[in-house]
Amino acid sequence: MAQSSAPPPVASPDGTGDAPEGVEGAVVVPVTSNEHVRYDVEYPTSPPAGGPHLGIWLNCGFYTVPVLDELAVHSLEHGVVWVTYRSDVGAATLGELQALAAQSSHILASPYEDQSSPLVLSAWARQLHLDSIQDPRFDQFLDVYLFDGPTAPEPGAACSGAVGVPPEHPEAIPQQG
Repeated sequence: MAQSSAPPPVASPDGTGDAPEGVEGAVVVPVTSNEHVRYDVEYPTSPPAGGPHLGIWLNCGFYTVPVLDELAVHSLEHGVVWVTYRSDVGAATLGELQALAAQSSHILASPYEDQSSPLVLSAWARQLHLDSIQDPRFDQFLDVYLFDGPTAPEPGAACSGAVGVPPEHPEAIPQQG
């Protein structure tokens, strides 16, 4: 069996390290399990990038209101990239995120005011903090992790048919028909 010559990710003080998939600045976020739970979870990062979560996922799309972490984390398990944004990103960025979410079955976008960067991209066990959607690493992250990314426990599983009606009702049950 061939051995990889790449060095192992280097852990930072919070337990994260550089992600080995080649997106500069993307870090490994420690994930202890993908267990379904019925309670609030205290995640090691904010926004979270994996871990225990509710048994139902959040429908993908562009949300204008905060979403429940435990629902979004279940979506990450399915190969979703969750793009969280602060209110200071500007109207042009919001428009781009809304268009991106409309074009992709596995993009979830929602506000997250207490994050340290204007934009945070999260996939299962991976995260990237950015100042701008124009940063080329934004698209690189999507190319690597979206839908069938190497870290998703259930890559390509549905991101519709569950809970959430974008843009303003993340905990609503969609009407059938």
